[in-house]
Amino acid sequence: MGEVVCKFGGTSLADAGQLQKVARIIDQNAQRRFIVPSAPGKRTSDDTKVTDLLYLCHEMARQKMDFREPFENIRTRYGNLVQELGVDMKIGDLLDEVQERISLGASQDYVASRGEFLCGKLLSALLEATFVDPVEAIRFRSDGRLDPVSYTLLEERLSGPGQFVIPGFYGATPDGEIKTFSRGGSDITGAIVARAVRAAVYENWTDVSGMLMADPRMVPNAMPVEEITYREMRELAYMGAAVFHDEAMFPAMEADIPIHIKNTNRPEDPGTRIVPRRDLNDKQWIVGVAGRPDFTMVYIEKALMNQERGFGRKVLEIVESHGISYEHTPSGIDTMSVIISDEELDGKGDLLLEDMKRILEPDRVELYPGLALTATVGEGMSHRIGVAAQVFSALAEAGVNVRVIDQGASEINIIVGVEEADLQPALQAIYQAFVP
Repeated sequence: MGEVVCKFGGTSLADAGQLQKVARIIDQNAQRRFIVPSAPGKRTSDDTKVTDLLYLCHEMARQKMDFREPFENIRTRYGNLVQELGVDMKIGDLLDEVQERISLGASQDYVASRGEFLCGKLLSALLEATFVDPVEAIRFRSDGRLDPVSYTLLEERLSGPGQFVIPGFYGATPDGEIKTFSRGGSDITGAIVARAVRAAVYENWTDVSGMLMADPRMVPNAMPVEEITYREMRELAYMGAAVFHDEAMFPAMEADIPIHIKNTNRPEDPGTRIVPRRDLNDKQWIVGVAGRPDFTMVYIEKALMNQERGFGRKVLEIVESHGISYEHTPSGIDTMSVIISDEELDGKGDLLLEDMKRILEPDRVELYPGLALTATVGEGMSHRIGVAAQVFSALAEAGVNVRVIDQGASEINIIVGVEEADLQPALQAIYQAFVP
């Protein structure tokens, strides 16, 4: 087996006991040489994540308020970790610098990144590993996207024997200023490191034993997913399966590096492997069902719409002109619908309808709120006859009314729109139709 990149989430690093588990996991495999830590997460349900405390400190400093109290919580948290783990490091000096930088008006990205930075320093001391600051090797372009030079820089900084600790969540802009990824971005850092070192596998350690075939809050006792492709994972992540940051798949996917989601508290569990491709058989051709509420459908009807050149383009240009991103556009001969998340619509519905009436001159245009979308996902669907029949028969038997049907050209998912009140019954019915 080749070299392994390990990313550990916040719950895996929440206290000294968790950090000791992490050290044991790393020691069990000599190939686990590249470690990407998040900031310490919640120790209990009513605890506060270190990153959230840092955001609070930054906001209080921005408003000229005294942020010493929340920062003292951070200082105590890291101080206790150093003492309980018995590591040799001057954590007080590092914390003093962060506190001073916050008081002097440091950027939000700098402040937020310090949770990972300090945890990386601590973990490198515990493991006696080489610490690599992402500022030295992970670069963003001026447009905010990752600069591919990062892979070359990381390869250079991570060469040589021993273990390396690279904090997650941040890098640097062309002028050297710290910039963070979106929340949960340590997953992305791990994938970038995996590609840079050409890892055999990217292990993502968290507090769950991989993915389930459905959200257990919607479908109790859902079965685990042992293997899933990148494409399948993207479809489920879009619908809210949030075990893994969906943007983090791209660096690994481009290099065909498998991702293995594992449980720090149950390392013996098989977890879920995200792979370039998988063998399809009778038991694996559906990998999961997922769903999200809070969508609105814009319904447009106009006689001979199909003969009016550029009609669809004009519809989407109107949507774009309001700064709205759309999700799906199911259509018929004389009808077209645009499905938009309520977050994107953001109260612009009436203005959107006014522009559509004026520009398109439709026979009818209306908003239908309260829509939920479900997705049935599986690479094997395109090779099986009757999948759609099973989906719609299950929904009919459960008394669920179908509002929208959409299947992409990839043929690995079937999206069905239902009333929000029917989301849970719909997911349960579809799941039970495919899982014996």
